[in-house]
Amino acid sequence: MARIIGVEIPDNKRIDIALRYIYGLGPTNSTEICQRANIDPSIRAKDLTEQQLSQIVHAIQDGKYVIEGDLRREIGMNLKRLQGVKCYRGIRHLRGLPVRGQRTQTNARTRKGPRKTVGVQRNPKAKAGIH
Repeated sequence: MARIIGVEIPDNKRIDIALRYIYGLGPTNSTEICQRANIDPSIRAKDLTEQQLSQIVHAIQDGKYVIEGDLRREIGMNLKRLQGVKCYRGIRHLRGLPVRGQRTQTNARTRKGPRKTVGVQRNPKAKAGIH
């Protein structure tokens, strides 16, 4: 497996697809990087030479893409800022509820997690019909 900027990319995939395994690079950015590095996007990752790998790394660094750790840190800081100023979006993130106006009475299971059944707790000492 080839390593690009500390990320193992799969060998048997086309390089434009394999670059998407880097956090922060999607379809548009990966094809743009291939064009900057003058590499055919249809070539497999295992067929790349060391020189081509270094061209890809230089294309990523020269393109000023925010990827991997820096991007994760930036997103985390944005969430901390929203939570710090106690805005609506920050509070929704904090409580683990949908942030963008979705309904919560039904659905929203992805954000809320599995259902927590709320039932009646009976007194074990109470006998039915006896006072």
